[in-house]
Amino acid sequence: MESAPPEPAGIFFDYSQKLDRPHVEFLDEINDREKCEFPSGAAALLFPIDWPEPFGLVMIEAMACGTPVTAFRGGSVAEVIEDGLNGFIVESIEEAVEAVERIPSIDRRPCRAIFEKRFSARRMCNDYLRVYERVIEESEQISGPELDQAAVA
Repeated sequence: MESAPPEPAGIFFDYSQKLDRPHVEFLDEINDREKCEFPSGAAALLFPIDWPEPFGLVMIEAMACGTPVTAFRGGSVAEVIEDGLNGFIVESIEEAVEAVERIPSIDRRPCRAIFEKRFSARRMCNDYLRVYERVIEESEQISGPELDQAAVA
């Protein structure tokens, strides 16, 4: 009989015990106000994920605060991080250690500017509007400009 996977709290406890060091502080869940303050006070966000993260919201949240990100390559990391501008993309623990030492070379203003350019609510809404407009145009080319009666009922 297979055993059930460990509960997330159990996983956290396991890692917290392994990383119990004087320079590591484990925090409980933080509220919305703290979510803005916490990453903005950090030198960097370390994102040592080892699976193909499909979006990486936590990286974008850090960039919104001007906080550079050091992340392992995989998933969306290369789409979010501009290596050397808003963080570093690494392939190994040794490269991550080197990247942490290079964090002071990252200017926090471009981190925030890259967020504004690529991930702000305004930018993302405008991108969605362009997609919707393209879908409407393509559907009108196929079926004409008539309204779908079910849509207006």
